[in-house]
Amino acid sequence: MQMFQALMPKEERFFELFNRHAATLVDGARALRQVLDGGPDVAAGCQRVMDHENAADEVARESLLLMRRTFITPFDRSDIRRLVNALDDSIDQMQKTAKAILLFEADAFEPEMRELGDLIITCADRTVEMVGGLRVMRKEVERLNALTAEVVGLETQSDLVYDRGMKALFLKVKGGADALSFIVGAEIYDHLEKVVDRFEDVANGVNGLIIEHL
Repeated sequence: MQMFQALMPKEERFFELFNRHAATLVDGARALRQVLDGGPDVAAGCQRVMDHENAADEVARESLLLMRRTFITPFDRSDIRRLVNALDDSIDQMQKTAKAILLFEADAFEPEMRELGDLIITCADRTVEMVGGLRVMRKEVERLNALTAEVVGLETQSDLVYDRGMKALFLKVKGGADALSFIVGAEIYDHLEKVVDRFEDVANGVNGLIIEHL
């Protein structure tokens, strides 16, 4: 009987892990936004981003291990793996951004970079709401659809901010600024924009779950 019980569904544990994973994204996003304020605490802020990424990795490992050990899962195993990977990719990209900032010893950031940081926080907050709604998907389907659409819209908005920021960098160099500043700025912009892209992947994954299971 104990063996049979061990094989029974543990859906609540899956949803708890999804929620914990999403929460690490919020922590990482807020730490990254603080980094973009610049100043002497940039290195410490980047380390906080990396610490949150490590925490996310641990949750991801727990989720995948539970998936392998559970006989009946709340979603198809491929869907669970896709969701876990998308969540993890989001904070992995934040870590890559922090590493780039440390590599180039950047301690001052453009206004559009901070705008992207604000969008990243909003995406993270919406992701927590999306993941939290999976437990009661049928009741929350309209809300989930609205959240996924919002994140897709935020990604479109991030493209516009990225373009505006890159144009401003170019005009600075054209006006006589150091060309190296353009290279460094462009690299940071690229990483920040990719963070929002990864959140869109999460939204698309949640939308796929809705289509498949409702």
